[in-house]
Amino acid sequence: MRTATLGPAERGEALARMAERELDILVVGAGVVGAGTALDAATRGLTTGLVEARDWAAGTSSRSSKLIHGGLRYLEMLDFALVREALKERGLLLERLAPHLVKPVPFLYPLQHRGWERFYAGSGVALYDAMSVSSGHGRGLPTHRHLTRKRALQVAPALKKDALVGALQYYDAQMDDARYVTTLVRTAAAYGADVANRARVVGFLREGERVVGARVKDLEQGGEFEVRARQIVNATGVWTDDTQQLIAERGQFHVRASKGIHLVVPKDRIHSTTGLILRTEKSVLFVIPWGRHWIIGTTDTDWDLDKAHPAASSADIDYLLEHVNEVLAVPLTRDDVQGVYAGLRPLLAGESDATSKLSREHTVAHPVPGLVVVAGGKYTTYRVMAKDAVDEAVHGLAQRVAECVTEDVPLVGAEGYRALWNGRAQMAQRTGLHVARVEHLLNRYGSRVDEVLDLVTADPKLGEPLGGAEDYLRAEVVYAASHEGARHLDDVLTRRTRISIETFDRGTRSAREAAELMAGVLGWDRAQTEKEIEHYEKRVEAERESQRQPDDQTADAARLGAPEVQPL
Repeated sequence: MRTATLGPAERGEALARMAERELDILVVGAGVVGAGTALDAATRGLTTGLVEARDWAAGTSSRSSKLIHGGLRYLEMLDFALVREALKERGLLLERLAPHLVKPVPFLYPLQHRGWERFYAGSGVALYDAMSVSSGHGRGLPTHRHLTRKRALQVAPALKKDALVGALQYYDAQMDDARYVTTLVRTAAAYGADVANRARVVGFLREGERVVGARVKDLEQGGEFEVRARQIVNATGVWTDDTQQLIAERGQFHVRASKGIHLVVPKDRIHSTTGLILRTEKSVLFVIPWGRHWIIGTTDTDWDLDKAHPAASSADIDYLLEHVNEVLAVPLTRDDVQGVYAGLRPLLAGESDATSKLSREHTVAHPVPGLVVVAGGKYTTYRVMAKDAVDEAVHGLAQRVAECVTEDVPLVGAEGYRALWNGRAQMAQRTGLHVARVEHLLNRYGSRVDEVLDLVTADPKLGEPLGGAEDYLRAEVVYAASHEGARHLDDVLTRRTRISIETFDRGTRSAREAAELMAGVLGWDRAQTEKEIEHYEKRVEAERESQRQPDDQTADAARLGAPEVQPL
């Protein structure tokens, strides 16, 4: 195995190797599906490349509800196969593949009708638990329980007394979606994949009908180069149709974007020991525990504007506040909202006019020789999507290739995590950090926590909290740039950490200190450092302005007021 370090030097070496030889598989797009595809291919012994136009998980895969779940509402649609598949994947992630990143989370479902609703909803949740256990990977979560109204209000005192007649409580799982993708990419690199972010595919190479490679533009150092590959996998999510247009081929299916927005509020604004799941007229609403915060989401509306920076409008925010306040004894206001983020779900088009009814199942196609397209699906089942994409690509390799093994490949940081967790008190004593800080680090880096702590040993000042974002150490900013492929300030404040949605100032108070820490790793001069800070501040202001706008069109125009950052 190669190192899982993704610093500036490793990025340059990966690009050079991709340009020098023909790969078996080149994956385009480093969201969760693309990163998973690169790991699947690399662990089958295939020479693999992964390129991403922006940052790991910069699109949909960093803007989800951050849940690993079977999809309880898909049972109501009688989509048993999808739920069974997702529950198996949930169990694998919790137990074997990423126990340091994926954690159980409880949800309370308030009942509003006596008698029939408890039987109806209870039967669904009982089936959910039974399917989880029958998958062979569901014993790590507590089973559901029925609660009286009195007991439900003890568990969730924030609820209005007249908002429920009783409740059900069940468990699912959650993760930091962007951190998960970064860890996937690092794991793929450790197994030999060449990976590079800020490397945009601008065209495909063809010999007759066959696609034989891609033209890639290095957005950091400049210049274009060719990457030749026997098979290319297009895993670009909501950009699938745009990528297909580069070969002037109509796809066998189309991907439609559905916008979902989320609000982040401080933990003390909602007094509850459990998450909540609420029905709305269109879908379901989640109130999800998130460290010292709650995430409230989501909306589900068609979106055909800018894909790179979907904007949350004032109407979106009002929709979520209005619906969550229907059950809260102390209503939330705009002033309670710390962060807002918007993402786009890649849904397979053509099955229903309502985006909430479009299938979350995925599709794999081979539209022309040498090019495989994978689209649709949901975050939880990314590993199955990746397997299916590589299986399809293997058909075009004309050689015997090993079967998928990712069911048994723990992600970077998973091995040894539980032993370190058991010894966290000793680690706290040894390092001088509070045990809560050690727990935070273990649940972000797993057994790679020593790499972060080594930075502190070398420079004790890195063991201090980052100004304006006390939850994170200064060392984590340095580590993001030296080990996790962060190239810009936005990468660190928005994806390697979640400072941009976890602070009322949206990370602007931390921006200068974080940029100066990154500068030492990435070789920025003063001009580039100032440019990074200015860009980040403009991005935050453009987002704030978009969230004051009444509708999608005006919000989109306001969000596009912030320029894209570019190296000098």
